[in-house]
Parts: sequence; C-alpha cells; structure tokens
Amino acid sequence: MDTIDKLTEIFKEFPGIGERQAKRFVYFLMARNPSYAQNLSELVLELKKEVTQCKECFRFFIMTNNKEKICNICGDKNIDSSTLMIVEKDSDLESIQKSRVYHGKYFILGGLVPVVEKNTKSRVRIEELKQKIKTSTTEARPQGFKENNLQEIILAFSISPQGDHTDQYVREQLKELTEKLEIKISSLGKGLSTGTELEYSDNDTLKNALKNRQ
Repeated sequence: MDTIDKLTEIFKEFPGIGERQAKRFVYFLMARNPSYAQNLSELVLELKKEVTQCKECFRFFIMTNNKEKICNICGDKNIDSSTLMIVEKDSDLESIQKSRVYHGKYFILGGLVPVVEKNTKSRVRIEELKQKIKTSTTEARPQGFKENNLQEIILAFSISPQGDHTDQYVREQLKELTEKLEIKISSLGKGLSTGTELEYSDNDTLKNALKNRQ
C-alpha cells in the first residue's frame, strides 16, 4: 500500500466519507503547493494540543487558561440545570446551541447504539451518564442548595433505526434511576422527519422538535 492508498484509508474514516470522496481529498492535497500541506499538518497537531474534553458533558473545547477542564456551557451559572439534553456527538450539540431554542445542560453520549451489538456499554457513555444524573440531583448536593434540580432528560438523537434503538436503550438503562429520582424522560417530537441527521437540521425544525417532545 503506497502513500496515496494509506492517506485515502485515513480519509475514509471521516464521518460520511466514502472511498471516492477520500481519493478526491488526496488528489486535492497533491495539487496544492507544499506549504498548504505543511500548514494543514501543523494545524492538526496544534488542535490536539489545545483541545481537551469537558469532564462534565464530554464536549471537546479549546482549553485556553481553563485548568478545571470544564467547558463554557457547563461552567455557566445562568444555565437552566433543570433539563439535561443527551446528544450523540459534538456537532449535534453545536447545532442545537446555534438554534438558541434550548438553554439547559448537555451530555454527549459518544455515539449511537447499533441495532445488533453485544458489548453496548463500550460504545456509549451510559455509566458516565448515570453518574452525571446522580450528581445533578439534590441527593448529591449540600443541604440548602438552591440551584434548580434536574427535572427532565431530553433524548435528542437522529431519526433513524439506530437513533430509535439508542433512544430505547437509554430509556431502559435509566428507568430505575429516573423513577427513583422522579425525573421525566422525553424525546424530540414532530418536526424531525425520518432519516434526519440532527446536526443538519435547521433552526425552525429543531425548535418544533423540541417544543413537541414527548
């Protein structure tokens, strides 16, 4: 396998990229001057140095001077902590943030659960989610704590067989905990059509899906 084939295989690992598109990326890079490829490689290395993962929601963010590894959303004291939205990935979170229709907290599950999968817990952060819920309730807070208590968990996955399966899986995994803590679980409602990727939905669609959650 030569360098072209190796680089093609790497690009094929990108979300939504097939072999033909991956090969086009390689030929595009070959057609550019050497400084372009050099700048690209340096930026990728810098990205890995500057980016960290929020220990609260698992979102990637530029760390700057933040030594606590908490992103600006989780660290915002004005955020509505009575709701927690569960999304598949960072790009879904960004789409919802840009729509400005939701003002609560987030948790990135890290993927969707395949319909046929034996070792599901290795695919998603279900145990981390359970711990997040526990620490978001009054049971884990000091006596007299006045901040809003977690009241609702919103499952916001793409409308697809895998998204529906993930929705059911998360509900089953959280059933005992949410019933004990009296936390409502809802899913995005009408507004998202079958096959819709959450990250590509427009603001009005997201607004209607959130408004009609059930």
